[in-house]
Amino acid sequence: MGMEKRRYETYIFDLYGTLVDIHTEEEAETVWEKLALFYGYYDALYEPKELQQAFRSLIAGREAEMRKEMQSPQSREADTHEAFPEVEIEEIFLELFQRKGVEADLTLAVHAGQFFRILTTEYIRLYDGAKELLAALKEAGGKLYLLSNAQRIFTEYELHTLGIASYFDDIFISSSCGVKKPDERFFCMLLDKHHIDVSKAIMIGNDMNSDICGAKQVGLSSFYIHSNISPELEGEPEADEVLLHMDMKAVKERLLG
Repeated sequence: MGMEKRRYETYIFDLYGTLVDIHTEEEAETVWEKLALFYGYYDALYEPKELQQAFRSLIAGREAEMRKEMQSPQSREADTHEAFPEVEIEEIFLELFQRKGVEADLTLAVHAGQFFRILTTEYIRLYDGAKELLAALKEAGGKLYLLSNAQRIFTEYELHTLGIASYFDDIFISSSCGVKKPDERFFCMLLDKHHIDVSKAIMIGNDMNSDICGAKQVGLSSFYIHSNISPELEGEPEADEVLLHMDMKAVKERLLG
């Protein structure tokens, strides 16, 4: 007799490239021209290139500050973790107003950020069968969680637009947690909060480093799906389950038998 297929109680999903197909383009000149026009409405006057450079510089500076804080001698985990900080992007959009002497509030900064997201998004859609997969796992009694390297002010709204927010028992977005995959601290926030038995849980994702290697660090089983927006593979993927093309029906069969 063959070995009985392993059953899981908990399914932890990545989002973009795993359940959701998305293409964004942040380098287009028209994006920065229109965003500069938006800032100009509120007297924060930027040239498009100036705005783009300020945006990149602020993110890099904030990430460097956060990485230094994570690895400081005061951090008990400084010697055992590599720091993967995640900036809350609305703070960057707020500072862009402040740099021009504009007393903007966080609501306006969020709206600026969401306008930027709309300008840069060429398309966003579920992979065929994604909703059916989530529904089948819930119907089978599974606990579903989302663990996504993303910005809350984008992803929280996109989940509702796509109609999948209600399938998850909890949602962890890196910008709200200050850390991102593959940092094991991000995984542990979810595992610890919900007292998840890692021997009965699996991480499903499309990125070998962020999703699969990160999962292995905390003892999770893993399911690697190579999608159209996965990073290029270097060698054979090492995961408990591997699918080298996007096929949600096959994912469901592998997980539920």
